[in-house]
Amino acid sequence: MCKMRRRAFLSSSAAVVGAGLMGAKRANAQVHHHVHTSSVMTECANRLLAALGPEQKQKVMIPFDDPERMRWFYTPVERKGLTLGEMAPFQRHLASALLAAGLSQTGYIKAVTIMSLEEVLKIIENDSGARRNPEKYHFSIFGTPSDSATWGYRVEGHHVSQNYTVVNGNVISGPSFFGSNPAEVKQGPRKGLRALPHEDDMGFTLIETLDEPLRKVAIVDPKAYGDILTTNSRKAALEGQPSGLSAAKMNAKQFEALRALAELYAKNLPDDLAAHRMEQIDKAGRNVWFAWAGGAKPGDLHYYRVQTASFLIEFDMTQDSGNHIHSVWRDFSGDFGGDILKAHYHASHIA
Repeated sequence: MCKMRRRAFLSSSAAVVGAGLMGAKRANAQVHHHVHTSSVMTECANRLLAALGPEQKQKVMIPFDDPERMRWFYTPVERKGLTLGEMAPFQRHLASALLAAGLSQTGYIKAVTIMSLEEVLKIIENDSGARRNPEKYHFSIFGTPSDSATWGYRVEGHHVSQNYTVVNGNVISGPSFFGSNPAEVKQGPRKGLRALPHEDDMGFTLIETLDEPLRKVAIVDPKAYGDILTTNSRKAALEGQPSGLSAAKMNAKQFEALRALAELYAKNLPDDLAAHRMEQIDKAGRNVWFAWAGGAKPGDLHYYRVQTASFLIEFDMTQDSGNHIHSVWRDFSGDFGGDILKAHYHASHIA
């Protein structure tokens, strides 16, 4: 496949299909005042399926109850699903639309920028393309997409893992992972590019607002962890009680910086899904814990987390001499649709 075609997804699809879908979302929001993301997801999934051949469908469609649905990771490992490289250009446009359906415009831009960094890594590592390849992102659809059914989908590859579960038109997103390697491109024509600048900068903004006594409480380890602590665990659970600094001890400026950091992660999703995350943030109030590990100056290896009773945010910048980001939003009971599936099965049993 020629180089121009290899860049089709990240250029044409990202700019045309993604922008078109986001424009349609905004137009619908103006008319109906509310966008039902589940309907957009169902339509995009079915359009993609309709465009695939039998062998491609066999790869992309996986039973909803298959254990694969809850296996996820963020390294360039082999996984089930249909890759962009196995799709024709017109099919990639439809796959792009399905990715965009589960993200806000900002989140979508992050995703395709991260995917494009595979070309940078390919040059840095002198890779053949077998490992570092922007077409090696897998699309998996679990169950049969329908507004009244239980189904889900995943878009996953190196540093992108976006997982969605749909039950009777209700959508839960999670786990939601974005990473970036390099965090900042240091050389070449894309020098200076940062795929996830705010995730890093706003963490420093928060730690810098803390006076020395509060900072000592927030820094739970002088050495940064080598990865996010929950890694690719099926269930996001940290041992023991939350550690670090309680938001109840923060002044207004510090708490505002903490809330802004949490909102950044919430707003990777479409408006109605982001609203659910914002409800979680609002419900937590000041019952939030902020923890930091590592150095507190730009350039230091560092890690942070934001933890409440319902969700967890983790971020690290520790690998590759501190130029490699992992970031994730985990829902303690909602990942992979846990909450809504439990309620659905309970209601079905009663009926």
